Amino acid sequence: MSSESKVVLVTGASKGVGKGIALGMARAGWDVIINFNADASGAEQTALEVRELGRKAWLARGDVGQSKDVDQIFAMAREWTPHLAALVNNSGVQTWASLLELDEERFDRTIRTNVKGSFLCTQRAARWMKETGGGSIINIGSGANRTPFPNLVDYCMSKGGVDQLTRVAAVELGPHRIRVNCVAPGAIEIERTREESPDYGSTWGRITPLGRVGQVSDVAAAVVFFANPTSEFITGQTLYVDGGLWTQGVWPYPRESG
Repeated sequence: MSSESKVVLVTGASKGVGKGIALGMARAGWDVIINFNADASGAEQTALEVRELGRKAWLARGDVGQSKDVDQIFAMAREWTPHLAALVNNSGVQTWASLLELDEERFDRTIRTNVKGSFLCTQRAARWMKETGGGSIINIGSGANRTPFPNLVDYCMSKGGVDQLTRVAAVELGPHRIRVNCVAPGAIEIERTREESPDYGSTWGRITPLGRVGQVSDVAAAVVFFANPTSEFITGQTLYVDGGLWTQGVWPYPRESG
């Protein structure tokens, strides 16, 4: 790809993993369209840091779960660049509630943002990429793609849907030279997860085979790999960036090292 064609749209890029992906792509030589919904100041800070890395940054506000907003996001993007080489479907929400207590409103919000949002953005990006010769779409999944998390029923359902969307989209879009893959992070230390537990790093690091929690840079590195031509023959795959966390099964006996 020429430097002029290396433009990526990252949804939900105002903070956390999305911001880390935007900065990781910028360091790898990509210009970045930064989508956000509510956190304008966070998105502006992400854009500032992308520009400090010597790359272009644009801000595209919109709710990815609403088709009219998604159409507006892509209309703005087409004004800024003739070619979208990559899309990262990162926007996501979750609800902490048991199956018996989860209300319909919060369930709908999670499914709309995480699954419908990924579908709408994938569809619009793929139509554009088909016109311009192909591209790469990277969905951000989770260990919840395959592991049930208690009190996160809507989130687990949504990430399972994203995982399956990855595969069906890869099959349908392959003939148009559009690759679709999924990056599924494990325990990643960001603002939100630190709020879950003040000792988040050591809590999850203790049970992760590699002995630490993940950082946003770990996720960004996997996204950069899937976005670049070095992975041009890889599609329909899910890469777990989790330090082995979701590979291990339940084991009732003491584990010996060495």
